[in-house]
Amino acid sequence: MGASGPDSDVVISSRIRLARNLDGHKFPQVASSEELAAVKTAVRGACREIEQHGGWGQFCFAEMHELSSLDRQVLVEKHLISPHHAQVAEARAVWIRDDEAFSVMINEEDHLRLQCLFSGMQLEQAWVALAGLDDALEARLDYAYCRRRGYLTACPTNVGTGLRASLMMHLPALVMAGLAGGVFGAAAKVGMVVRGLYGEGSEAIGNIFQVSNQITLGQPEEEIISNLQVIARQIIDQERRARAAFAKDMRHQVEDKVFRSYGILRHARILTSEEAMKRWSEVRLGYDFGFVKSVTPASLNQLIVTTRPASLQRRVGRQLGPFERDLERARLVRETLQNTSDC
Repeated sequence: MGASGPDSDVVISSRIRLARNLDGHKFPQVASSEELAAVKTAVRGACREIEQHGGWGQFCFAEMHELSSLDRQVLVEKHLISPHHAQVAEARAVWIRDDEAFSVMINEEDHLRLQCLFSGMQLEQAWVALAGLDDALEARLDYAYCRRRGYLTACPTNVGTGLRASLMMHLPALVMAGLAGGVFGAAAKVGMVVRGLYGEGSEAIGNIFQVSNQITLGQPEEEIISNLQVIARQIIDQERRARAAFAKDMRHQVEDKVFRSYGILRHARILTSEEAMKRWSEVRLGYDFGFVKSVTPASLNQLIVTTRPASLQRRVGRQLGPFERDLERARLVRETLQNTSDC
């Protein structure tokens, strides 16, 4: 969320995820509790060896059943674990580096779900980094692999490389111009899929979308990443052209929309999650247009996570009802923007 990577005006983050399973063990959906526990023990031992060997930084290995439901939901909001992994805690775990660039889910849909998150458009860099961690784990674990089909996974759509590359993209101008549907349809025709903020089945709140590959079998990892980068570059260019058209033909209308949202975020006492993200999107666009100069993109991007329900409750240290969350969300946003001057 640091807005420090390339093309961060459109691309919030890059993610590489790998699905892996251990040979000789049933997939988590059909495995017994004892077998899941055996997988977790084996993975934990490998993780401990990697930490002791050094070179990978500091990690934390957390048993899901030892985390509260609130703690698990915070990890979901940070995109470090999946909603499914948060719901089913038995014999599940997660291994997270202290900077949260790397995380590994244990016994989710697959025995291992490795992921790497980088800021901006850095798919290749994320792949190189995660491939290194994958190699370190594979040197200590016996992966389920078939020479003909590649890595074997619980879902057939992941068989092969087991790789999902995705970009979290902020596309307000395409949505405002009514062009998003056509762009996403074109992406689908070349094997890409567009989802909401939290992946499959989620909504695209705040005009944020996840664009990822669908095909994992029959293509090498580098080709999958290259294809996604080509499509992403086209989407970035179209978003920027739409922004330029608005800046030329509707500058005053866009500026008015931006500052109305900016004023609401700075002064509102009640903010629902949906309104906060809608206003966030318009203010973030205002920064990229140069209208709002006193707010950093990093501080704005952090609000994507910190205004979510579980993160708000973690902030105050107790459970909050829906209305209490709306009050706390407004307070947090005001505090974030309170040191900004009128633009």
